[in-house]
Amino acid sequence: MAHKTMSVSEIIKQKPYEKIIFILRRHPLTFVPTLFLFLVLSTVPVIVYFLIDNLFQTLLHSPIIYPVTILAGSVYYLSMYLFFYAHFIDYYLDMWVVTNDRIVDIEQHGLFHRVITELDLFRIQDVTADVLGIFPTLFRYGNVTVKTASSTSSIIFKNISNPNHIRERLIRLADEDRKFHYDG
Repeated sequence: MAHKTMSVSEIIKQKPYEKIIFILRRHPLTFVPTLFLFLVLSTVPVIVYFLIDNLFQTLLHSPIIYPVTILAGSVYYLSMYLFFYAHFIDYYLDMWVVTNDRIVDIEQHGLFHRVITELDLFRIQDVTADVLGIFPTLFRYGNVTVKTASSTSSIIFKNISNPNHIRERLIRLADEDRKFHYDG
């Protein structure tokens, strides 16, 4: 039995005339705090073990306490790995696909919840780029907000690379798509 992976074209149900212009994801630097937290939390049981072993030398040699300690440590590490995995899946599977016809926002919320939103390019009214803070300014990432005339229709590209460039490209693509829809 052959295993087939889903491509972005299948996820967004790409139309025959549609071309994918770019696929955007969050900047890799935005995942560093989660990675750092994971590394710090990984060292906590080791430090606690050595503290207990040095302060109470006979405590961990008990036939009851030693297995309970191993079980507690295992549950801690499994929980921590699950936490890290869930955050990584959320980071990795959040994406924005921009085609010559629309924007598709794919947001992963936890392990088993995905929301897909579409916005036609010709309906775009306003595109705003926000770069807030020292790290976003130095590493050139930020948010791009795309709004339509409807107050409920907006998509936010969170922490993407080169937000000003993306804003300019979206404005151009929207203008081209408007000509196609209104002049055709």
